[in-house]
Amino acid sequence: MGNKLYCTFTNQDELDNLINNLIASHTILYNKIFVLRLLNNNEFVCTYNIDIHNSNGNVPQDTILVHRKKESNTLYTINALNELIKALNGGIVNPKFPINWTHYKNTILLTQNNELKQFKTRIFKIVEI
Repeated sequence: MGNKLYCTFTNQDELDNLINNLIASHTILYNKIFVLRLLNNNEFVCTYNIDIHNSNGNVPQDTILVHRKKESNTLYTINALNELIKALNGGIVNPKFPINWTHYKNTILLTQNNELKQFKTRIFKIVEI
């Protein structure tokens, strides 16, 4: 199974349309789409797992692949993780560098123009399929 965690950014006006399109186009694993509100702005993200072998192959615009630390509900990209480690470890990327994930509880870590960005999140709703 090609299980991937996707994160799609949207606004509130497009949220229902996005969810309906995701359900129609993909096999959503675990039958849940988590809708998070970004507290830094008025944007929303939908996070969901899809089986890439049982979908139409097209992911929506403004979608990225992310990883998740369950214990702190932190979402992150590998590039953001590397930038975080560099910031915490004197500019050196060391994959064994320990991260205190509780400092990033309910946060999405991303990079933008090679700069680490942190967005606090709150669950807006959970869509049961």
